[in-house]
Amino acid sequence: MSSNSSPDRPVRRALILAGVVIFSAGAYLLASRFYYGIGFPLDDAWIHQTYARNLAVYGEWAFIHGQPSAGSTAPLWSALLAVGFLLHLGPYIWTYFLGALLLWALAVLAETALRAWVPAYRPRFPWAGALMALEWHLVWSSASGMETLLSGFLAMLALVMIISKTRRWFSLGALIGLSVWVRPDGITLLGPALLAAVLSEPAWKKKVRPAANVIIGFGGLFALYLLFNLRLAGSPWPNTFYAKQSEYAILLSQPIWVRLVNEPVQLLRGAGLLLLPGVALALVSAVRRRDWGMLAAAAWIAGFLALYAWKLPATYQYGRYIMPVMPIYFLMGLAGLANFLQAHGPRWRWVIATSWKLATGLTLMIFWGRGAAAYAGDVAIIESEMVTTARWVSANLPPDARVAAHDIGALGYFGDHDLVDLAGLVSPDVIPFLRDEVRLAAYLDERSVDYLVTFPDWYPLLTSDLDPVFTTGAPYAPALGETNMAVYPWPGP
Repeated sequence: MSSNSSPDRPVRRALILAGVVIFSAGAYLLASRFYYGIGFPLDDAWIHQTYARNLAVYGEWAFIHGQPSAGSTAPLWSALLAVGFLLHLGPYIWTYFLGALLLWALAVLAETALRAWVPAYRPRFPWAGALMALEWHLVWSSASGMETLLSGFLAMLALVMIISKTRRWFSLGALIGLSVWVRPDGITLLGPALLAAVLSEPAWKKKVRPAANVIIGFGGLFALYLLFNLRLAGSPWPNTFYAKQSEYAILLSQPIWVRLVNEPVQLLRGAGLLLLPGVALALVSAVRRRDWGMLAAAAWIAGFLALYAWKLPATYQYGRYIMPVMPIYFLMGLAGLANFLQAHGPRWRWVIATSWKLATGLTLMIFWGRGAAAYAGDVAIIESEMVTTARWVSANLPPDARVAAHDIGALGYFGDHDLVDLAGLVSPDVIPFLRDEVRLAAYLDERSVDYLVTFPDWYPLLTSDLDPVFTTGAPYAPALGETNMAVYPWPGP
């Protein structure tokens, strides 16, 4: 991060960062293409694609055509994906374009914010933005087909507004309301926003107006979100809100201190570990300067992690549930690092600063490469297991067969069978007994299920006496100690 002064050229920086994003995200797609093929690293991405396609083609909010449901956690993301089908660019081209666009927007926002916060940071090359564009969690998210990066961008934009002492309180509230349409946990941004609004005015009588503007801006979009879910599912939150908590309730048996320790680990896997001292320096500086915006952002990060440790401590898939906190965490670390690099002092300080900078860059690139390999492997598993099975089911099972499955994304997209969702996303009546195989067996009988599609080790009791009519036989899942997905005839009562 050179401090050499140069003319401030935002367009030039934006173009440079666009090039970095194309290189970074493109390399992940190429890694996937040459390892197995193009696809998505999560079956959930196909849930969004199915909602998007049905919205574009039929004008309905449904996973199964003709059956409206609230199985999409991110209505705004699914709606954006629907544009791709209207343009005949779905499911891949438009989705990857949106992901790269969001990664670029994050990079530009980070670079712009850091230049505003650290006046001495004026390099010709946008180092801060480039770090965002190369950070492996964020690149993985950009090519995942999921809403994660959009949620992270909206969160960082809201917190950058707060740290930058915005006076646009209504706009801030509306932005937070919009973020709820991407993920319900966006509502947590209301805390730092109201705190900043209250602290923006010295006199108590003047504190009411900015706080009221935040609430009004937020309230309109949030009310529409609640009505949307009530209309579709009869509850104020999407089915996924309840299903995920029920599915991973067993994780709550871990001691709370274990869950609190596990949540932030993903932040530190990569360059985030080297940025941790920068975050500490930024917070020390914020305390000295009474920078309540920066402290509110840090409190939001801690609160967000604590909330997931308390209610949904699922840290799999590189901590994708907590990924929305990563961009602002990285930006705070960069702010502390930039301030340290610009400060003058004895030679030992220069040595530490240079070593810190080089170590951060080296770690960034090592994990970027490892992330590309992980992404390619994840896509290979989803494509060789879920997508391959979905295509087989579509081609080989009777059209009127009723199919039960835990992972319904690819099954819904590549086929049109009547599906019973064992994860509860579009079959919410199963949520109370998601992990109870005895009750699930009775439920499958009640629903007159013809076939069960699952990994056998996920439901050992349900599959113990069944012989599959199809298994994928792909090598990727077994190489990780997992099983192949199989299709079983369900015997019925």
